[in-house]
Amino acid sequence: MDRVVSAPLFAGSLLVGMLLLLEVGHRLGLRQIARDPEGAATRLGPIEGTAFALFGLLLAFTFSGAGGRFDSRRHLIAEEANAIGTAYLRLDLLPGDAQPELRRLFRAYLDARIEGYRKLPYAQDEKAEFARSEELQEEIWTAAVAATWRPGVHVDAGKLLLPALNEMIDITTTRTMAASIHPPMVIYMLLFGIGLGCSLMAGYTMAGNQGRSWIHILGFVLTTVVTVFIILDIEAPRRGLFRLDAHDRVLVELRAKMK
Repeated sequence: MDRVVSAPLFAGSLLVGMLLLLEVGHRLGLRQIARDPEGAATRLGPIEGTAFALFGLLLAFTFSGAGGRFDSRRHLIAEEANAIGTAYLRLDLLPGDAQPELRRLFRAYLDARIEGYRKLPYAQDEKAEFARSEELQEEIWTAAVAATWRPGVHVDAGKLLLPALNEMIDITTTRTMAASIHPPMVIYMLLFGIGLGCSLMAGYTMAGNQGRSWIHILGFVLTTVVTVFIILDIEAPRRGLFRLDAHDRVLVELRAKMK
């Protein structure tokens, strides 16, 4: 359900690659200085500026997009809880003898939804729970439609309950789609490639200085790698450091209120 590039693997590879390319660029710069001491320092200026500007923009937009998708997924949890809670309350419009079975189905349905998200990102376990919740959706819908046609039912039961059930079902598709929306792989490839290219040019430029400035090297590399790691970690909010698990409490609290 939530498939994205591994943050530790990608960040680790980028870290090693940037350090390596900085060293390669530094050595190439030293060779060029030995051949042309005056011209070597100025040849990459415009190209380097353009590459770093592009890299900064790509990082900024990717970070902003990841944060926006994280907030959207968080809000969808609250929307699902509201949809289930509203539909559950509207069961009061049905005849008294039809309510117990539907309330039992609702409790089982919410249990399946909660367990499905708890078991993410373990694919087989989550699929079983979500498949169970889909089966319960059908049972709830069938039982609710039948109950709205029974004698003595509230005149507006069908008008109020069925749209609420429809919204409760629709939000599950919305959440599934939201969990699977990530930047195209080409974005990550660009981040990786341009990051390495910038490292090569930065190492080349630093060759004009006396020795290596490890403060600048580590500052540039670590800032970039940490930023990319956070972007990728936010894109997988069920298995990284930044998780949605805490926000699932609204569903757990709703379950506790269902008697």
